[in-house]
Amino acid sequence: MTVSVAARRESAVRAWGQVRARLAEDAVAALGTADADAFLHRVDLALLDVHEPLAALYGDRADELFDRALRIALAAATERPEELRRLDRRREIDPGWFQRTRMQGYVCYVDRFCGTLDRLPEHLDYLAELGTSYLHLMPLLAPRPGENDGGYAVADYRAVDPRLGTMADLERVAAALHERDMSLCIDLVLNHTAREHTWAQGWLAGDPAYAGFYTAFPDRTMPDAYDATIPEVFPDRAPGSFSWVPEACGGAGGWVWTTFWPYQWDLDYTNPAVTLAMLEEITWLANRGVDVFRMDAVPFMWKRLGTSCQNQPEAHTLLQLLHALTRLAAPGVIFKAEAIVAPDDLVPYLGGHERYRPECELAYHNSLMVLLWSSLATGEARLARTALARMRPIPPTASWVTYVRGHDDIGWAITDTDAGAVGVSGFGHRRFLNDFYAGRLPDSFARGALFQENEATGDARVSGTAASLCGIEDALDRGDDAALEAGIRRLVLLYSVACSFGGIPLLYMGDELALRNDAGYLADPARAPDNRWMHRPPMDWAAAARRHDPATLEGRVFAAVRRLGEVRRSLLALRGGTEAELLDAGNDAVLVWRRRHPRSGTFIGVANVGPGPQEVDADTVTGYGTFAQVHGSDGPLHVRDGRLRVPGLGFAWFAEP
Repeated sequence: MTVSVAARRESAVRAWGQVRARLAEDAVAALGTADADAFLHRVDLALLDVHEPLAALYGDRADELFDRALRIALAAATERPEELRRLDRRREIDPGWFQRTRMQGYVCYVDRFCGTLDRLPEHLDYLAELGTSYLHLMPLLAPRPGENDGGYAVADYRAVDPRLGTMADLERVAAALHERDMSLCIDLVLNHTAREHTWAQGWLAGDPAYAGFYTAFPDRTMPDAYDATIPEVFPDRAPGSFSWVPEACGGAGGWVWTTFWPYQWDLDYTNPAVTLAMLEEITWLANRGVDVFRMDAVPFMWKRLGTSCQNQPEAHTLLQLLHALTRLAAPGVIFKAEAIVAPDDLVPYLGGHERYRPECELAYHNSLMVLLWSSLATGEARLARTALARMRPIPPTASWVTYVRGHDDIGWAITDTDAGAVGVSGFGHRRFLNDFYAGRLPDSFARGALFQENEATGDARVSGTAASLCGIEDALDRGDDAALEAGIRRLVLLYSVACSFGGIPLLYMGDELALRNDAGYLADPARAPDNRWMHRPPMDWAAAARRHDPATLEGRVFAAVRRLGEVRRSLLALRGGTEAELLDAGNDAVLVWRRRHPRSGTFIGVANVGPGPQEVDADTVTGYGTFAQVHGSDGPLHVRDGRLRVPGLGFAWFAEP
């Protein structure tokens, strides 16, 4: 029986009425009158986002869990440092702070960038040169010893990897960033922990405090039933979604749920104790100064027999609950969904349901990234225009995170439907992209490598730095100046789209210097089996020292990327909260998009993914001559006979004056 919104509201109000007086008294004692009033008002506003998910996930236990969850949030609010409370107040006044055009991201591994956390503040001037206001530090929480999936097998959420420093070092980094009006983003792995985590070890030992934290089966009956419909994540080295653990099931042995690697054990969120325990970890880290949590592997958080066990409705409900409770304690904190899924499945992580439900403020625009690389390989933008145009709009309270390259492999998330709409085979096109970027085709400029190739299905993904995939490495090796010019133009072209499509653009460490593939990972036995480390090179500070020399590769790329950010910050139409609209300007080699803002008017972006010059309808791009060109790869573009000529691998930005 479906419960109406009115009934859910009535249930939430009733539950709140039962605990409000006592909680209010405790809040005043802990926070003082003013902060207690703010806390209680946040609860009033978030009632449906807290109580309704509890009821949907845990049924009759909702009222009891409601009281416990609010107590956790109050305890975290009480412990929140004063400087972070001031930041909260500013962000409550400006709830769209993360949507401003000044928001530009930089992504790096601490050890690859500067060695240890205590050395990071000395490099903030470098980041400031690029206009960075959002720093994403890749996995830094204490991982299991040995192989750890690049840090995503967390053994302790409240400790930093000792090779990087201490939690006190991280707090000092957060404070240094906040002094410069920069935000700190870190990864939080929600779907699983390392088998060495205290929760996992307590569960194995039969400690009742951790009963039901993980899932295990005594034989293969249920694992086989689940595996029949679950796609494998790492088919070559970790097939299936379960691993045999001799100590499980009371010591009799059992098949533990391990979606990713055998040492990463999936948490069982059907147990509300897991949800509340994770809430405590999130709010504890928020109080260390974290502004943005990259919520890792969120599509996998809820399982259902007969499905892919991804994107289940309960996973969204769970995110809604954690989001609402976290913001009771730390209203200046936001969530970013790491949901690399099909476009139709992605928008709900930003709250885009039939009835809006806040989950994450940010999500990676994986489709844009994939389609840009696809366009470079084919020299035409028709697939990108078609696929991006059919994506559902996101809520105005959310924003995309746009990027050219990340730390991970590139999976070709191009649906058969989108491919078929432009007359190509989805499977065939994905195979072509793998072959092209792995350098298997004679006309390929790329120097990538296949990752997790599944010979049975033909599926694979691609590793490689942006510069190497753009042809810069190949050109340098061959001493081909023309090819090098084309490679640089490809790299800058990609970032021109990422910086102007809307949302927060992310710059992956080293791309601003055109760093190429690094084979050094092969000397490390823990990293050698994972070729994704080829596109995670150590920062080349000698190359960075050449960034101001326009005669060098590094100087050319750094200046171009820096200028993109400078112009972007001046264009209000590029702030989040509105969507990009794809336009057909009469040429399939040119991607054209429009953004509108009620105060600044219209912006038009143009990107020619073809190697040679192309012409587009001038009126479509220039607004019948009323828009001014504000940036471009080749200076002012010219109109002749109603056509605007765009150089090969060139871009231009236009805006209402």
